[in-house]
Amino acid sequence: MKNDTSVILRAMTADGSARVSVINSTAIVNEAAKIHGCSATVEAALGRLLTAASLIGNLLPERNDSLTIGLNGGGPAGKFIAVSDYYGNVRGWVENPLADPPARPDGKLNVGAAVGRDGSLYMVRDIGGDEPQHGTVVLRSGEIAEDIAAFFAESEQIPTLCALGVMVDRDLTCIGAGGILIQLLPNADPEVLDILERNAVGLSKISDLFVNGATCEDIMKIALEGIEYNLFDETEVEYKCTCSRERFLNTIAGFGREEVLRLLDEAEGDGMGRELETKCRFCRTTNRFGEAELLARVAELEAAKAESEE
Repeated sequence: MKNDTSVILRAMTADGSARVSVINSTAIVNEAAKIHGCSATVEAALGRLLTAASLIGNLLPERNDSLTIGLNGGGPAGKFIAVSDYYGNVRGWVENPLADPPARPDGKLNVGAAVGRDGSLYMVRDIGGDEPQHGTVVLRSGEIAEDIAAFFAESEQIPTLCALGVMVDRDLTCIGAGGILIQLLPNADPEVLDILERNAVGLSKISDLFVNGATCEDIMKIALEGIEYNLFDETEVEYKCTCSRERFLNTIAGFGREEVLRLLDEAEGDGMGRELETKCRFCRTTNRFGEAELLARVAELEAAKAESEE
């Protein structure tokens, strides 16, 4: 598989003891790094979170469902957010992409120091109910994989193994990134659990495996060696923002005429008429809206609301 495409491969053990998802997320991480201009350490941290969000989002039950994972460990990188859809397409944001703490004693990027360990990780699933499902856990390490596993174990009582890895070259190119999520299902065979735990040793440096040419199926074979399993499906996924100019326009206009005029009064003009500027935090796309356009949309929304109330 080429590194310009990210893919999720899913499988289930033949006896129904566990489900397994593997992703090569190299292309996703490179796109995120290009958009946000991350330091190497933050690229690794954001890349791990996006990788996890893609794997978990791909498990959502319905096509219109979405997943948000937020992380704030009090480290210099600040807050992180990753959002995934049902397929596993993701987008993300980090508060301080240039944070760059010293490397660990072994020379590796110190993701835990960038993220911090004094905080929490939360997940919100919007799956069509009256209220989104929300859960939070205290951070274990800030290295993200361990924190994801702890979330499922504590918040949802699902025994989970999670391995995530991002390798960044000197030019800040991601040369290998990916992850695996293994979750035990109800009434899992204890012998299968024992084998999974033994095999997990071979997944400790998962980014190295992808850098050295391993495919998602190769990773699956390592994780499930000695266990009969069935491949379920394979899905191409990407870094994908869902913003649009129309959505931003409707959001601003939805504040109402008085608030829009106040915002225009506060905005700095450039001699070309009053306007407001928005920038999407996920893709950094900038949109500008002039006063006439904004007030026209306010009028349209107010007219539509009045008509619906008649």
